[in-house]
Amino acid sequence: METDETTADAQRRGERLVTLTGSGSAHDPPADPAPRRSTAPVPARVHQYGPPRRLDRRVALVTGASSGIGAATARRFAMDGWQLLLSGRDRNRLEQTASGTSAVVLPADLAAPDGPRLLAQSALHTTGRIDVLVAGAGMGWTGPFTAMPHTDIDRVLSLDLNATLHLVREVLPSMIAAGRGRVVLLGSVAGCVGLREEAVYSAAKAGLAAFAEALRQELRGTGVGVTLVVPGAVDTAFHTRRGRPYDGTRTGLLSPGCVAGTIWEAVREERDEAYVPAWLTVPGRVRGLAPGLYRRLLNRFG
Repeated sequence: METDETTADAQRRGERLVTLTGSGSAHDPPADPAPRRSTAPVPARVHQYGPPRRLDRRVALVTGASSGIGAATARRFAMDGWQLLLSGRDRNRLEQTASGTSAVVLPADLAAPDGPRLLAQSALHTTGRIDVLVAGAGMGWTGPFTAMPHTDIDRVLSLDLNATLHLVREVLPSMIAAGRGRVVLLGSVAGCVGLREEAVYSAAKAGLAAFAEALRQELRGTGVGVTLVVPGAVDTAFHTRRGRPYDGTRTGLLSPGCVAGTIWEAVREERDEAYVPAWLTVPGRVRGLAPGLYRRLLNRFG
């Protein structure tokens, strides 16, 4: 992307330039003072070539869209004609996800202090609204809790929980003002039952589940819904990046496309929760009704 191009040059080529910097929140008008530099890898401008985006199409902002569940979710929504805003840290992989669609690529580091605000700001400036936010960005770490470095504790909580809450906070006012919208939070079975040697990841996903329930109650009557999607183990690079490959059988892993299909159906049907596969509701119910039995089973089968 050229950074020394003038606005007049861009206008002559029929581009619309969107400034991502500024000190206001996503729902405030852009400020005139000099922009504040951010460490997040969000481009200074989003180039939108050709005619303006069709605002009659529904708009979905998908984070974590550079791979795995996020990329599969983006492709599923594109099949249904949605206008997509795709975010992640890797621009090249985002562009691969966006290939063949009209999606807008918005690289961002959501763990950076200004990451969620700048992403929400650029998304709203690009399309004018967000009908669905799919918060799919996340990371894991596996191993004994006492061996987990302090920096990794902070990284997991920052991305999996804090950044998601901040992004929802930035996007939500525009949805409430429009009287419609849906926030989709990507949870995990780890947040429902707690998994051995994934203590911090389990805590972050449990926090998302509690946040989803509390926010759902707050938003009653506003036209804005909250969906929590709870998948089991999914066949993505997530398991490699968390520090240890999945130690179950590969046939036991879900495909990203399966989870993406569930997300799409949950949005279409305005569901509060969706478990993938559906039987994952059972461990949580056993834990609530018979915690002693649940712990004996967990100790035996992990």
